[in-house]
Amino acid sequence: MSKKGYWMAMVDVRDPDTYKKYIEANAAAFSKYGARFLVRSGQYFNPEGPTGNRHVIIEFDSYETALACYRSPEYQEALKYRLPASEARIVIVEGA
Repeated sequence: MSKKGYWMAMVDVRDPDTYKKYIEANAAAFSKYGARFLVRSGQYFNPEGPTGNRHVIIEFDSYETALACYRSPEYQEALKYRLPASEARIVIVEGA
């Protein structure tokens, strides 16, 4: 049985209107790969320095699925909106 995979992201959104287009566009990839949002924005406290103004944790059935989603044509198309609208720190990790 493979371990779950996770995307963890800390994002500074600079252009909310364009970022909304990214959110609309990424739905195709996330649906296709069975993504489950565990954290999506909301209240936060950053006791050790800046972490962005949007925080996201997404769960996938496996690490391989998490990687496949990121590499998919659907997600790469959505990136065209996120990259100019924000600065992000994203890591894809295997669960415990």
